[in-house]
Amino acid sequence: MIVDCAIYRDGRRADGPEDLSDALGEARAAGGFVWIGLYEPTEGEFDLVSQEFGLHPLAVEDALKAHQRPKLEVYEDSLFAVLKPVVYEPDSDAVSTDELMIFLGDGFAVVVRHGEGSPLKAVRRRLEEEPELLGKGPTSVLYAIADATVDHYLDVAVELQNDLEELEAEVFSPAGGGSRHTASRIYTFKRQILEFRRATVPLAPPLARLAGTGAFGAGVPFVDDRARPFFRDVSDHLTRVNESVEGLDRLVSDILSAHLAQMSVRQNDDMRKISAWAAMAAVPTMVAGVYGMNFDHMPELHWVWSYPAVIVLLAALEVLLFRLFKRRGWL
Repeated sequence: MIVDCAIYRDGRRADGPEDLSDALGEARAAGGFVWIGLYEPTEGEFDLVSQEFGLHPLAVEDALKAHQRPKLEVYEDSLFAVLKPVVYEPDSDAVSTDELMIFLGDGFAVVVRHGEGSPLKAVRRRLEEEPELLGKGPTSVLYAIADATVDHYLDVAVELQNDLEELEAEVFSPAGGGSRHTASRIYTFKRQILEFRRATVPLAPPLARLAGTGAFGAGVPFVDDRARPFFRDVSDHLTRVNESVEGLDRLVSDILSAHLAQMSVRQNDDMRKISAWAAMAAVPTMVAGVYGMNFDHMPELHWVWSYPAVIVLLAALEVLLFRLFKRRGWL
């Protein structure tokens, strides 16, 4: 459905007419642009928009089906960008992604949103409070959305860093490191980071192209060249996010390795303890086995103090073995 539709002239909002073709014509005639926001439109709802604005059918298909990687594509009559905002759920410490499809063209900006966690009302409100920025045309919409998305990446990275520190403290605590749920938590956390990376890493080349850095020196159609410094700033923030995510991924892998090593050490300790107790149990078993063979010629069987002597000998051997294993750390 269409969430919002407005015409902007010189950075000022004017409510657009109900007919989209009239809105586009009016915006172009006034030297402004029309900004349309849609939320999970159906094929029938989006057909009207795509026909009026001449959107490429391949981009329209991507916008309807979603599940796209972040990318930037240039068509004859429009520019198509895909962003994946990240949503962090503090109650479950889970990371999920939404999708934003942005079409830019001559006098229009069409934004298609999929998912509940990335409303754009705040972005539109912020732009409307900066008429000078909004006056740069549809480019300002792409910049504002990209800037808000990447800034939120930084917030999510901080939350994940806090979760990782808690997980690290649990793994290296004397009691929690051996919990049967610890490995599952580590793996789940690694899955969250992977989901995060799928949103941030592929976005770097499109932002570098918009910023005109590296191999992307040529301008991008439908994007004002004066906006390059702004996109460079967003690209720098994204670089910080990707470095942070990469560090988180390495740390969680190291934590998983440390947890597995701890489990192996604990198992070795348990085996040593079991072996020590088994050795202590083997001594009386061996002595009892000797006297249970029922031989006739065992003179000590007829000695009055034989039973107490054997008991004392067994006790002495057990104490000796216990102290020996204790000194070596087996018990």
